[in-house]
Parts: sequence; C-alpha cells; structure tokens
Amino acid sequence: MPITVNGSSVPLPDDPRVSLLDLLRERLHLSGTKLGCNQGACGACTVLVDGERIVSCLALAVQYDGRSVTTIEGLADGETLHPLQAAFIAHDGFQCGYCTPGQICSAIGMAAELERGMPSHVTADLGAAITLDRDELRERMSGNLCRCGAHNGIVDAILDVYAPAADDRAVAA
Repeated sequence: MPITVNGSSVPLPDDPRVSLLDLLRERLHLSGTKLGCNQGACGACTVLVDGERIVSCLALAVQYDGRSVTTIEGLADGETLHPLQAAFIAHDGFQCGYCTPGQICSAIGMAAELERGMPSHVTADLGAAITLDRDELRERMSGNLCRCGAHNGIVDAILDVYAPAADDRAVAA
C-alpha cells in the first residue's frame, strides 16, 4: 500500500532502510522538511502523520505504509498560506528559517494534542481545562529548537493562531 504525501499517493521505497526524511527530501524532492541533528533532538524534520507530529529522521518510510504524511509544502491551499504560516510571517517567527517548517508542523500537531485534552509536563491540574498559555506552549514545543533566537516570534505566532481557539475549546483533561 502506498504512502499518501500531501494528498498524492507515493510508492514505498524498495529499500526498507530509507528514512521518511530521506524519502521526502531525496526521492520526492520536498526540501521543506529539513535535516537537522539526525537524532530526533532538534525537531527540524517534524512532519505530520495522520495529523500527529513525528520526527521524520527517526522514522522508516515503510512504517507509514497506508498512512497520510503532511509536510510544510502540503499545508498551504494553493497560493493561500496556512494561517500559522501567515502568522509566522506577521510575527517574524523566523530568522534563518531553517527550523520554521518543523516548528509549524509541530505547532499544528501540538494544537491537535491540546484539542484532544492531552496534558503536558507543566499542566498543573489534570482535572481542569487546559489553557494554551506561554508556559504550556513552551513545554509543548520544547522538542523544536531555534538556534537563531526567534523563539519569542514563534510563540507569538502560535498563540495568535491557537490561543483564542484553545480558550474557546478549553478541554477538560
């Protein structure tokens, strides 16, 4: 069964050792997903699989047989940017931009986790609604590193898109 990447069916690689990151970058020429540490520690290679965030450098492509992968290239609707992509621009949430695709994919996955009521390490009250404040956001995004120091812009962009919605959808843990 093929993998679906950004809505298109893609055959699995013949070599089962091919990482999902290498499939995306080297074989499909989707260069938006970046190779960072290649150890799953920096988050530069974060993509969404069935809406959940993963680090693609540590994943074998064959593990995702029949599943749907979304990269940064798959988020925009034609020429219309995803709201989070637009917010990153509005809040100057990038400097060199190398970590930006992983940050954006991770934030989208993070918002879905929040919507499902998944607590983070800093969620104080597991019985109360989870509010996406700066501390909650920083903990949830701690797997994505920005070496340029654009963290404040990144946080502002994510809060701009997801905090009002998170407040409206406050979920009980």
